[in-house]
Parts: sequence; structure tokens; C-alpha cells
Amino acid sequence: MTQGVPKVIIHGGAGSSVGHQERLLTLREDMHSIVGQVYSKAETGASARDCVVLGCQLMEDSPHFNAGYGSVLQSDGQVRMSAGLMDGDAQRFSGIINVSRVRHPIDLAAYLQPAADRVLSDLGAAELAREMGIVPFDPVTDVRLKEWMRERANNFQSAMAGVVAETVEIPADPESRRGTIGVVVLDAEGRLAVGTSTGGKGLERLGRVSDSATPAGNYANAFAAVSCTGIGEDILDECLAARIVVRVTDGLDILAALEKSFREATAHGRDFGAIALSRQGQIAWGKTSDVLIAAYHTGDGVGDTLELDLGTLTGVVQPL
Repeated sequence: MTQGVPKVIIHGGAGSSVGHQERLLTLREDMHSIVGQVYSKAETGASARDCVVLGCQLMEDSPHFNAGYGSVLQSDGQVRMSAGLMDGDAQRFSGIINVSRVRHPIDLAAYLQPAADRVLSDLGAAELAREMGIVPFDPVTDVRLKEWMRERANNFQSAMAGVVAETVEIPADPESRRGTIGVVVLDAEGRLAVGTSTGGKGLERLGRVSDSATPAGNYANAFAAVSCTGIGEDILDECLAARIVVRVTDGLDILAALEKSFREATAHGRDFGAIALSRQGQIAWGKTSDVLIAAYHTGDGVGDTLELDLGTLTGVVQPL
């Protein structure tokens, strides 16, 4: 890579493309805007960790994604969100699990970075939000509420909610897309960081924990950083983010590490995607699902994964 040139990649979900191509394409402008804002911050010399927090905040603010404002509702009609943050330079992980009534779950994870106790669940998360002086915020959108009401009227036949919010009021295909939002940054000093935030899969059993606030879904060190999206239980079963990072740390090229990990995942019938950066500035991703909603900034310009041939395992490594 060119010395001092930051790199950024973000994701907003993964799943099936059937019947949703036009709606997926409408997300491109939103994704490009966010990745551009994160890159602009990185260009000023901001740390990878601070850039990741900004990117997660921006995606948590968008009602189009299943994180922060726009999160799916659980089976009891409540929103509970989780987020993880890992500073690869310090190799320090922090997370928040099933927090309610906050605008930016990533802010709580960031606050915990220097703490001795760095992963908190619902009661601890609520107390932390009060300690931080966070103004209570209702993240429920009309679209998500109507989605939940449709499911309730149908006796909750669906296993999960639609992850990317419908832009018009039509019945959603709950199996169409599932995942989280994630941001991975390599800063101008060569430091890596990753953040992941989610509202869960929707309609789930109370107390269910997603992968986002675990090293399975969100992991970084000095060599690589990975954020995952898709079926959380599948990501946990593969310990996907940590597996990929460890393989890069042990000397495997990042695309080779992704390809090996996704071959294994395909054999196991998994359903997810992942985005990654190496310390050399390689941008890479993989998926077992039809589509991965992601965008990236190489330093020369912005691209995304929505133009790829769907239904195949796909990854890219940008030139050094």
C-alpha cells in the first residue's frame, strides 16, 4: 500500500437477492456517502478506532439498516441492540449486549474501551447509559413497528425480521436479508480497528445474544480486522472473524484466509458474509449468501459489492 493512505470498508447486511435487487441498489448512495465521510475523517489523521465509531454512528442513524434507529423488534415488541468495538493496535475488545433506548450502541462500546470490565449485558448496559448521561431515545421506526405487527397477526411464523428496512409498506420477506452493520478502518498510521452494531435478527427469544459483541463477529489485531454479518449463530459456530484474523496473523494472505474460511463455511451450510482489511491495505470480503451489502474506499475512490455476480463466493484484494 501507499504509505499513509487510509482504507475503509463498511457493510450493511447479507442474505438473498431474490426480488430485492432494486431496493438493494437504492442503498448504494447511502453507503457511498457514509464510507466517504469515514474516509474523510481518516484523511485528517484520526485514529482507526475513532473513524470506526463515526462510521457505526452514521449507519446507526440511518433507518435503512438493522442497527440503532431502524433496528428490528424482538418477539415482545421491544428493540434490544448490541455492538462490539475492537482496537487492533491495542488488541482490546469492548461490547454492549441487548441495550435499549439509546441512539448509538457503539458509543457505549467505545466508552468501555479503557475499562476493566469491557463487555456488559442489558442491566449493566442500562446503568452505563445512565452513567454516561445518554438521553433516552426510541429507535423504533414506523416501518419496523408495522413489520412486527404483521408478524404478530401471523402468529410469528417467520424465524426473523427483514434486516434492511422496507422503503414502502409491502409485506417483507423475512428471510431475504439478515445481518448487522460493520465498519473496518486502516488509518494513516497503519493501525486497524473494527466495529459492528445490530438490532439482532428480530422476533427472537428474549435474552438471545448476537455475534456482534463477540470476537466471532468482530475481531482485529495488528495484522487484520474483520466484521461479520448474517446468521449470528452460524457466525458463532465458525468463530468467523477471529478465525480469519488468526489465519492472517499466521502468515496467510487475507484473501486466501477468507477463501479458506468460506469454503469451510459453505461445506457446513452457513449463511453469512464478512468484510476485512489487512495491515498492508488489502481490502477483501467473502460471502456464502447471495448478496453482501458493502462499500469501500481504496484511497483512489469508492466502490461497492452490489455490482458483483450474485450467488458466488466473491472477494477482492486492492493493489498495495
